[in-house]
Amino acid sequence: MLTLSDIGFEAPRTLLARYRLDLVEVENGQPIPGSFWGDCEAGIIGLVVYARPDTPVHSLLHEAGHLIVLPEEKRAQVHTDATDSVAEEDAVCVLQAILGDALPGVGRERIWADMDEWGYTFRLGSAKAYFQNDAGDAFAFLKLRRLINDRLQLL
Repeated sequence: MLTLSDIGFEAPRTLLARYRLDLVEVENGQPIPGSFWGDCEAGIIGLVVYARPDTPVHSLLHEAGHLIVLPEEKRAQVHTDATDSVAEEDAVCVLQAILGDALPGVGRERIWADMDEWGYTFRLGSAKAYFQNDAGDAFAFLKLRRLINDRLQLL
């Protein structure tokens, strides 16, 4: 599992800043504010994503993705649990892989592998299969929000 200790905080911090989000580093062993899953999983509160060095990169990108897909006026209201929307959750699962491409040395292939290792479940059996064969609605959601283009790249 690729963690922030493997890639550092600078590139993720720069990426999140593109979406007007802050990344706050939490000390190892300390609880992560706004973490839905607890343990080392990233947390979100308002416009801030919290993570520790042992936080998996896919977790950071997933939680940030929830804030990224929300209209700006709703971001400040988020605390820990971003949504109960299936459409948003699906879009975030796709977006985190695309965001992985924006981080040097990461890429979507690594994000898919770590999602599978973490335990994400998809009808087609893997994150990659979902992305490539079953995520049409998620892509439409992201295009509607003007987050990706037709070549599935970040705008």
